[in-house]
Amino acid sequence: MKLKHFAILASALVATTAFAATQSLPGGPQVNGIDFQTPVTSIAMDQRGLNYMVMLICLAIAVLVFGAMFYAVFKFRKSKGAVPAKFHESTTVEVIWTVIPLLIVIGMVIPATKVVLAQENVSHSYLTVKATGYQWKWGYDYLDGPGKGIAFYSTLTTPMAQIFGNAPKPDNYLLQVDHELVVPVNKKIRIVTTSADVLHGWYVPAFGVQMDAIPGATRETWFQVDKPGTYYGQCAQICGKGHAFMPIVVKVLPLPQYLAWVRSTEATLKKDGGAFPPSGAVS
Repeated sequence: MKLKHFAILASALVATTAFAATQSLPGGPQVNGIDFQTPVTSIAMDQRGLNYMVMLICLAIAVLVFGAMFYAVFKFRKSKGAVPAKFHESTTVEVIWTVIPLLIVIGMVIPATKVVLAQENVSHSYLTVKATGYQWKWGYDYLDGPGKGIAFYSTLTTPMAQIFGNAPKPDNYLLQVDHELVVPVNKKIRIVTTSADVLHGWYVPAFGVQMDAIPGATRETWFQVDKPGTYYGQCAQICGKGHAFMPIVVKVLPLPQYLAWVRSTEATLKKDGGAFPPSGAVS
């Protein structure tokens, strides 16, 4: 058991190292990043806005509370002859410090609830993709929409020389795969997650999407990317010693290019009897 736990810890440390790039990766990790990744979906933008709102509220509360506390400490200190007031309780104070926090919470809950409800609304999607977590890779099945019937695995292609430190690490270290998930831009994409073995997590920070992949169950979420490009994520649940080796790479194409990819892929699948095209088929 101790050896197993050490392997899991080592995997988690390698996953952290994956983000130690020398230059920021467009659509992926940012060097010295202290904020959200640049959002490319409405959900991600709403999440960032909520975060800023809550942080500003917390800052205002901290300034008010600590300001009042320090003012009272210095203004009414014993060395200046201050005499403490003698009262047991104040109904007015009790009401104020109950009502004001309640109003603050309501002010945060209303916009947060709107975002949560929007995250759950998977209706009217352009296409549906099932993302299945495996130890340790992802499987993608296009269930409906253009591309229905296409299925493939997305497997890490980082050379072992880089993993063991015998070769320089690129900015997309541990984020290279043989086949990206390909979707069209400005279209609502429904993602259905599940797992073939243990708990995994499908997470792409720039999309504001994180959904657990649970064995024997399906869950769903969605995203609609407003900018073509390549976006990166990773499994968000520690799923064993290979946890660091199952990245998520999503290639977002303009609709005409996506439809061309679908036609090309379907033709290749038909020709090769079900074998998915080699890496590089997406241009």
